[in-house]
Amino acid sequence: MRAVFVMIKCELGKAYQVAERAVEEIEQISEIYSTSGSYDLLAKFYVDDGTDVGRFVTEKVQTLPNVKDTFTLITFNAFTPDKNPGGTRIA
Repeated sequence: MRAVFVMIKCELGKAYQVAERAVEEIEQISEIYSTSGSYDLLAKFYVDDGTDVGRFVTEKVQTLPNVKDTFTLITFNAFTPDKNPGGTRIA
């Protein structure tokens, strides 16, 4: 599994509806946050390693009602206290 983060820009006043719909309809969603700035929401998805991320975002996220734009971040490594390479403390 790999984590994919998608920043979502919504139609004005529709961020909460988009977030609720994403949680209801996209089984790969892990978390979704409201944010400030250029984008309204930040969603974290876990997709299978063989998943075409572009197709996932365009077919599952961008097709949600009231989504205007997305920005996708693909991750490589997660650094956590229990998976810290080299054993040094990460703050």
